[in-house]
Amino acid sequence: MKASNYEVAYENITRIVKPGKRILFANVPADGHFNPLTGLAVYLQSKGYDVRWYSSSIYETKIRRLNIPYYPFEKALDANHTNIEEVFPERNKHKGQVSKLNYDMVNFFILRAPEYYADMVEIHKTFPFDLVITDCVFSAIPFIKEKMGLPVIAIGVLPLTETSKDLAPAGLGLTPSNTFLGRMKQAALRFLAAKVLFKKSDSVMKKLLEENGIDHEGAFLFDILVRKSTLLLQSGTPGFEYKRSDLSNNIRFIGPLLPYSSKKNNERWHNKKIKQYDKVILVTQGTVEKDPEKIIVPTLEAFKNSKHLVIATTGGSQTSELKVRYPQENFIIEDFIPFEDVMSYADVYVTNGGYGGVMLAIQHELPMVVAGVHEGKNEINARVGYFNLGINLSTEKPSPAQIRKSVEEVISNTVFSSNVKQLSKEFGLYDPQRLCAFYVADLLNPDMSFRHSPFEHKKTKFVEN
Repeated sequence: MKASNYEVAYENITRIVKPGKRILFANVPADGHFNPLTGLAVYLQSKGYDVRWYSSSIYETKIRRLNIPYYPFEKALDANHTNIEEVFPERNKHKGQVSKLNYDMVNFFILRAPEYYADMVEIHKTFPFDLVITDCVFSAIPFIKEKMGLPVIAIGVLPLTETSKDLAPAGLGLTPSNTFLGRMKQAALRFLAAKVLFKKSDSVMKKLLEENGIDHEGAFLFDILVRKSTLLLQSGTPGFEYKRSDLSNNIRFIGPLLPYSSKKNNERWHNKKIKQYDKVILVTQGTVEKDPEKIIVPTLEAFKNSKHLVIATTGGSQTSELKVRYPQENFIIEDFIPFEDVMSYADVYVTNGGYGGVMLAIQHELPMVVAGVHEGKNEINARVGYFNLGINLSTEKPSPAQIRKSVEEVISNTVFSSNVKQLSKEFGLYDPQRLCAFYVADLLNPDMSFRHSPFEHKKTKFVEN
């Protein structure tokens, strides 16, 4: 069989990787920003790069288990998803969606940038890295690019935040409108977002950059990190993103970039109850949300003693208490079950909308019921609803009745499963790690003379000769 451009280009690149090229990974200390990068880091290390990682202490054990050297936060405040309420106790005073988002952007993201930069300058003295790979909201991106003069690849671990003339501003969870009135409303909201809603965060970011001699070029807060990145490699595909006529030319879709897994096929999770029920519902709130009353409890209440099997993963929050509270035979409640195992059995995925979990669900052709607003989940869940991949409940605390009705609708309406299957096929056209490896080699070997991958897609397919 004749090799495609994709295979030929990739094999040529792997042959010219120069030994000793050094890559430093870094991430905002939250699971959704760390986990998607792990598979890529291991892959690049296997291709001959010297890969190391700068991150919060909560990831030290995981990083070392990957046999990747680790650098801790030294000057940077080690605020992470496990201690954020303790480090920032005033965060609980911000109840509104926009208020809380502004607080998090300033304190958890923006103000950490000079601290990250200071640490990375010290790291560079003993490990002179050639390239940085980080998640797309790592606030030190402009510092690395402008002050250190190094290329930065940002990995899009959440939906695109870049402002577009075709869309409402990011952060509000609004879906596109192509009507005249809809476009007028979107334009007004973009103005409102920049001048009122996110003015504080935008001002803090701009002032910080100016104080450090970095030109923000008047860009809005949500655009600065995108434009300062050498490349933004977006996890996902065009089919899970709103259409834009003004997408920046440094953005590439790479398919679903998923966490590293070392499991063997014979280690797959299984439970005999799966064969005893016609339909299986998987529910989770991820690892960040510690209150099971938000989604897990309403889902268990909705399907007590029902004809459906409910598999709940708690992320370690109140698992034993939930098992005592809900002893029903049609429930499986565990701290953690590998999603790549259990999703193949499930019929519906009930979730607060973590990006990685949504990517994995689409890959497994699994329609969803989503309920989450904060931490950017409103943007993810808006896309689930807009593309009819499931039902978006647009709330942090759905009722059992809402969940029961939505789950039954997703099960009975084939539109959702059909759309998810179609998008899953699009996902299958991409090989994320190989695509990322191409762009890494391209940046580190400028003499290669081509800036775009010869296997980039037209619409959703790779170009073949």
